[in-house]
Amino acid sequence: MTLADILGPGAVLCELKAQNKKQVLHEVAEGLADQSGADARAIFDVLLQREKLGSTGLGQGIAVPHGRLPAISRVHGLFARLATPVSFDSVDGEPVDIVFALISPDHAGADHLTALARVSRLLRDQKTLAKLRGTKAQEGLYAIITEPPASTATAA
Repeated sequence: MTLADILGPGAVLCELKAQNKKQVLHEVAEGLADQSGADARAIFDVLLQREKLGSTGLGQGIAVPHGRLPAISRVHGLFARLATPVSFDSVDGEPVDIVFALISPDHAGADHLTALARVSRLLRDQKTLAKLRGTKAQEGLYAIITEPPASTATAA
């Protein structure tokens, strides 16, 4: 599974305007509903319930809200760069400006974990984060997110 498998070109939001965490989750749920065909309110409720267990704000301005929803057949993702950072109760206390949300079907345990790992790997890379924060166009953001990872093999 690649990030292109879970994130369509229309699932990238530039300059998302939100004043707080709840608004971010609402906007993300709307976008995920457009991508998945699931009910936006159901997605919002799942994401909010997950946040009540503990913040998905990972630090360094990044949040990865996620949850499981029985009404979908595969993992769906949505990337959003916020116009203004918002408080997300992150582990480092810093506001969030990069959000990568995921919803998965109830039965997709391994796929859900694989998707979370791929997103985490992408957003841990400081060069990639700088590109995501510096790119203005939706197409450019999508290209950065879905770019295949560089090979670690060396030439002989």
